[in-house]
Amino acid sequence: MFSHVMVGSNDIERSKRFYDAVLAVLGAGEPLRNTAGTGHQRLFYRHDGSTFCVSEPINGEAACAANGGTIGFKCSSPEQVSAFHDTAVAHGGTSIEQPPGLREGKMGAMYLAYVRDPDGNKLCALHRPKA
Repeated sequence: MFSHVMVGSNDIERSKRFYDAVLAVLGAGEPLRNTAGTGHQRLFYRHDGSTFCVSEPINGEAACAANGGTIGFKCSSPEQVSAFHDTAVAHGGTSIEQPPGLREGKMGAMYLAYVRDPDGNKLCALHRPKA
């Protein structure tokens, strides 16, 4: 359904250090670095047919997180969810909501962890156990 997701950054090098570490947990390698014609820097992480992008805002204003927005990353195991969370926190992210763990709900059982990146974007690491 999605071709890519892009978030803004106020410090592209800080974001690169954060996302290099966090996305490596999921198997993503180094990003493609791009300088747009406007001069702003962008990072493109490609993995498993998906692209996650980090960009300095084109309009020159400060990047800000979406209120109510969450970007979810599919994980292959509860251990990978925990590694995603712990790596994010170790690289400048903030753990939010409940600690990583199993949640039961109308959508079934899911192993989840929520963090905010250094720019405040809300990220979710999610594993759905097979029924």
